[in-house]
Amino acid sequence: MSERINYNEVAPRGMKALAGVHVYASQSGLAPELLTAVYLRVSLINGCAYCIDMHSRELRELGVSNEKIALVPVWSEGGQVFDAREKAALAWAETVTRVATTGVPDSDYEAVSAHFDESELVDLTIAISMMNAYNRMAISFRSVPAAAT
Repeated sequence: MSERINYNEVAPRGMKALAGVHVYASQSGLAPELLTAVYLRVSLINGCAYCIDMHSRELRELGVSNEKIALVPVWSEGGQVFDAREKAALAWAETVTRVATTGVPDSDYEAVSAHFDESELVDLTIAISMMNAYNRMAISFRSVPAAAT
């Protein structure tokens, strides 16, 4: 696979704007491990090799065990590896990422609302939306994962 377009060079102002959303999410108060696990789950759903590679590496740098990282794709079967808040965030990431098929039902909203206040939930949803945008850029323009270079 080779890169189609280096979108960071072609549209630096647009990518800087998207990076601003990333900075916002990282300063939201949500735990970096939680956000990065959500980014990994979104990227797994979308099949973004570049982001899967990057977020797996970031989770290791944050001290998350390889076992926990390996279970992110099947978090709901991970038992006590994920706490209730992490499970709620990962479930929300799935339903929001698959919005075209899920419609984000009330039951999903009620489940995540039990673990996140309104402000946190909006910030989490901004983070999920931002990662979906990054995935679409990386997939569309064939960003090459670090592991493949």
